[in-house]
Amino acid sequence: MHISLDGFVAGPNGEMNWIKVDEEIFDHVGKRISKGDTALYGRVTYQMMENYWPTAGDQPGATRHDIEHSKWYANVHKVVLSKTMNGAGMTNTKIIGDHLSDSINEIKQQPGEEILLFGSPTATHALIQQNLIDGYWLFVNPIILGRGIPLFADIKDKIKLKLLPATRQFACGVTELNYAVDKSRNP
Repeated sequence: MHISLDGFVAGPNGEMNWIKVDEEIFDHVGKRISKGDTALYGRVTYQMMENYWPTAGDQPGATRHDIEHSKWYANVHKVVLSKTMNGAGMTNTKIIGDHLSDSINEIKQQPGEEILLFGSPTATHALIQQNLIDGYWLFVNPIILGRGIPLFADIKDKIKLKLLPATRQFACGVTELNYAVDKSRNP
């Protein structure tokens, strides 16, 4: 997830035009997500993804990133947290509207690779509140927004983290941080 230095994932009106991405980041992210087989989204982010990725790789002038991510998106199992959507007619997509903890833990118990959460601050907040996030993969952008949509909101208890060695700085100034949630020291 992209984040400002002061902890925001979007501006006050959902703006994300401050996020820095380039081919170096796209290549790096592509390698990691290619190992993931489940993508988790909130409703808004899912609808944005669904409006772009199914055909992005087929468009004239599509970049290598567009082609690769479009193929991955077509095959990945998608999970959407939404109380307003239903899964009728959706291919390879599961909707979770209630019983969040039970549903996510059931998915975690199934064989497979990482479950990757994309964007979706509201979904992230719900998962944090129920202690369902095992790690944070953050791209800290060199900007202070001052206000916006925070990544961490309504945190009731401390969440202890362990910095993983996969930390990297990109030429554009973005720094990748990977943290594992220390489940042995958290409530």
